[in-house]
Amino acid sequence: MTALPRQSAVKRTPDFSFGKLLPLLIFFLIALIFPLLPLGDKREFLLQIGFFILVSGVMALSWDILARSGQVSLAHAAFYGLGAYGYALLLKAGVPWLVAMPLAAIISGLFSVLLGAVTMRLSGMYFAIATLAFTEVVRTAVQNLPESVAGGANGMLVPALLGGNARGQYFFALGVLLLTVLVSLAIRLSRLHHAFAAIRQGEETARVLGVSVVRYKLLAFFISSVLAALGGVLYAGKTFFINPLETFSLANSIAPLTTSIFGGLYTTLGPILGATVLRIAEEVLHGAVKNGYLVVYGLVLILSILWLPRGIVGLLRRGKHGGDL
Repeated sequence: MTALPRQSAVKRTPDFSFGKLLPLLIFFLIALIFPLLPLGDKREFLLQIGFFILVSGVMALSWDILARSGQVSLAHAAFYGLGAYGYALLLKAGVPWLVAMPLAAIISGLFSVLLGAVTMRLSGMYFAIATLAFTEVVRTAVQNLPESVAGGANGMLVPALLGGNARGQYFFALGVLLLTVLVSLAIRLSRLHHAFAAIRQGEETARVLGVSVVRYKLLAFFISSVLAALGGVLYAGKTFFINPLETFSLANSIAPLTTSIFGGLYTTLGPILGATVLRIAEEVLHGAVKNGYLVVYGLVLILSILWLPRGIVGLLRRGKHGGDL
């Protein structure tokens, strides 16, 4: 697998200037107003699209946080699925949903630390293959659990998030995305930003600079997987049903990767823009091309990546200087 683009580790930490934060503020303002608009008889459908745009944003941004440390992971589906199944099983055991949600995310994070510790010596395509294998191992393990526990290959029902209230679910997903954005911005404004950038530039160089490579890579993995698991919880609570084949599918690992690259790597705004554009495009193409929309969608994505190496953010900020948030 092709290595991710490198950026200098010595750039100054970005600041919270209004100009840099303005696009994010506009996005959240629009997202906040959207459910309050008179959407007519398509309200439920449009809120559902909006909900999954927000979940896609969480997934893409969580993957980008890991990529900042130079790790190209294909295990996002595993953490997404662990979050979904962990949440469902905790609810089944009688744990309140407000406790089950963060607990499922933390459990997913612990699995990521285990995976990171085992694969720490790997890099590049070897690391990517190892993370992909981990996803298959987790999927197989969940699929072979007794049906009385997790439904086996047939899957299991999940209680509706917030009683199935579409508007409430949307706002809750918006809150999770806001949390993910705040984590991303906190990383950008902390020493983690420099540590991750140094590791991405070269682990040996980072060690010479005094960076604890193992600790920071595991931390990046943990943060990323916890946020991905929250995306899985949202998915489970929205669809009311999960099964191993769909929840741990390769698409759930590839989509955050491609969305982040399309929007703009190593930024907070990029993955969110990528998720918004690609989700809307997917819905439009699905209606226009019917069964062939996936082929058209894939071609559009490939061409976009080829012609936009810095993603949408790079296109919008062409000619401008300074670090991106």
